[in-house]
Amino acid sequence: MTPFGRSQPRAGHAGTAAGRRWRVTVAGLGLAIAGVPLSGVAAQLVVDPRGPVPTITAALAAAQPGAHVTVRAGTYREPLLVITTPGLTLEGEGWPVLDGQEAHTVLVIAADDVTVRGLVLAHSGVANLDDRAGLKVRDARRCLVEGNRLRDNLFGTYLQRSADCRVRDNDIEAHGTRQTTSGNGIHLWYSPGALVEGNRVRGHRDGIYFEFSPGGVTRGNVSERSQRYGLHFMFSDSCRYEGNTFRDNTSGVAVMYSRGITITGNRFERSWGAAAYGLLLKDILGGTIARNTFERNSTGLLLEGSNRLAVADNDFRQNGWAAKVMANAEDDRFTGNLFVANAFDVATNSRSSNSTFDGNYWDAYRGFDLDHDGTGDVPFAPVRLFALVVEQHPATLVLLRSPLVGMLDAAERVLPVLTPRVLIDRHPRMRPPR
Repeated sequence: MTPFGRSQPRAGHAGTAAGRRWRVTVAGLGLAIAGVPLSGVAAQLVVDPRGPVPTITAALAAAQPGAHVTVRAGTYREPLLVITTPGLTLEGEGWPVLDGQEAHTVLVIAADDVTVRGLVLAHSGVANLDDRAGLKVRDARRCLVEGNRLRDNLFGTYLQRSADCRVRDNDIEAHGTRQTTSGNGIHLWYSPGALVEGNRVRGHRDGIYFEFSPGGVTRGNVSERSQRYGLHFMFSDSCRYEGNTFRDNTSGVAVMYSRGITITGNRFERSWGAAAYGLLLKDILGGTIARNTFERNSTGLLLEGSNRLAVADNDFRQNGWAAKVMANAEDDRFTGNLFVANAFDVATNSRSSNSTFDGNYWDAYRGFDLDHDGTGDVPFAPVRLFALVVEQHPATLVLLRSPLVGMLDAAERVLPVLTPRVLIDRHPRMRPPR
């Protein structure tokens, strides 16, 4: 006993310097056996096929929370890689390729605050039962997937029950030929608060897909040549879609069963086909559709069962139908939009509608402005009689340029009988908005 009544620590006790050295030696022994030198226990690990840590598997097993693992150039054909260490950064140097060999998901993030960047994640192979992906985030929070290249995977990046993650500046490409053997480029399932920004996605089934993922932001992405939708989301309230480009997608963009959406500053381009549209809004309640460009689509904007939307300051150019407003779309308001060189500016499937148009520019308007206030003195009816005929009998579209159709439309303008009187712009603009 000491003079103070305490026992002296024995040699090798955890409280002595010798004891601390003993603990570090035992902890590091397993790493040395695994092929990782004791210096690898620090915050920095380097994976090099010609170095002391030749595999990513060994590096992930050795890494402590907050570690930075650098993967040098080369091709790594390893079993499924799973990150379970929180705060880890896995970063490529010289674009190393992680090859799934058509046999499995390439990389899984299963810990919080993980960063993955600078990697090529390729060749997951197709197996719809386990939703293979180049990179999968599973039950994690605040992860960052940034600046990677994903090539020829079933799904590109797949977020599953993961909150507040960021998927940013990735290049994602697949060469699927059928929807049944192709997944989505960026897929979110029960993943709220996500930021999807600055990615380029090509050749997947859906470019970007949200389901049960509220509060997300999708900004500055390019999604093209999708086999189905450039963007597809359902049951995802209070999401924002800003400054994206969707082009050459088979069916366009579909937004369904959600509330409080904001779609601003996007481009919807070149979606052609019998069931194609720039943007479909189905069963949406409340939102803003503003400052978007709809150009060269079969249908620019289709509203079906979507209510209380502000459709403002959009540019509709060279579409088959600029806007289709179904009878079950109620209390939608179109203001400040530009309609130029469309085959049909507005179409509907009923003579009654609760949506309104006011203060838009129509290149087909032939009215006058005697008081020079920039607003036409005569209201404009954007729904052509022939548009109603085509809606009921699609085969008649072959007559679009015939003189008979021109005569019918002219007669309806002079003595309107069949076109809906409620779909009238009472203050059409004389000049295009700036």
